[in-house]
Amino acid sequence: MRYRTIGTDPATRREVSVLSLGAMLMGTLTDEATSFAILDRYAEAGGTFIDTSDNYAFWVDGTRGGESEKLLGRWRRSRGVGDEIVIATKVGARPNVPATDFSQGIEGLSAEVIRQSAEQSREQLGVDRLDLLYAHVQDPSVPTAETVGAFAELVAEGTVGLLGVSNHWAWQVERARTVAAAAGLPGYDVLQYHHSYLRRRTDAPSRRSPDGQEGVVGGDLLSYLRAEPALVPVAYSPLLSGAYVRADKSLGPEFDHPGTTARQAALRAVAEETGATVNQVVLAWLIGGDIPFVPLVGASSVAQLDESLAAVDLELTAEQRAVLDAAH
Repeated sequence: MRYRTIGTDPATRREVSVLSLGAMLMGTLTDEATSFAILDRYAEAGGTFIDTSDNYAFWVDGTRGGESEKLLGRWRRSRGVGDEIVIATKVGARPNVPATDFSQGIEGLSAEVIRQSAEQSREQLGVDRLDLLYAHVQDPSVPTAETVGAFAELVAEGTVGLLGVSNHWAWQVERARTVAAAAGLPGYDVLQYHHSYLRRRTDAPSRRSPDGQEGVVGGDLLSYLRAEPALVPVAYSPLLSGAYVRADKSLGPEFDHPGTTARQAALRAVAEETGATVNQVVLAWLIGGDIPFVPLVGASSVAQLDESLAAVDLELTAEQRAVLDAAH
């Protein structure tokens, strides 16, 4: 396994594996025995960066979420896991009432919600401190200073270590970090967004914005990351839920543009040359890029996880990376 540092403050920064494991469906669609086997294998391989959220996976059984956090708490207790494993969770997107979709609204990022949700997450995970807490989605109804201050209070109290942000516009991230810096408060160090080798359209309106897909990496966010190299980007859904390799998985209309065909051809060519799978090439491309991402992978079996773990040791040559990057 390989590792990198997340966070800039010596008091809270952590070393984490360059491949993160997503626990979104653990405790619901992925049963407990299988989930424990996947988690055990990940830890055995040196994996130290597990991702969840307080709203996972409410849509499966019509709840408010928490099933994933609770399962991770049971796994931690049964295995005697301590702070050698960094567990990231998120706040702000839990439905207001038990539901299978977001039609009834979500909690948002008020100071009250952030504190209450963080306390519940700590209880469910069985930890005294949340290693990394993300603002899950944007909340334009709450002043930025309120959200920033609420997160900072938890850090000051020692119940939260690092702060992260997901599914916000780049300007919102910068505004929050500017507000925090001006007040001498901790800001977001980790940015989690959808990112993969195939490029998804970002202009179609999203659930929370008429201006496009704020949760998808685009040129504005890439440019921001180049300008702020201390920030660590995490890429969720890097393998497109199996769409790279499964004939029964459609890419969807957001990938219906000429660049998709060109990139698929380049990806197949590099996979054939390396002897690796297409999925492994995608993960290696993310890990070793000029803006290195931490891929966040899910797995419904140990075999799926093993395929992803093998990508950590796949070193693409400069020529192979040039082929991938040049495809448009």
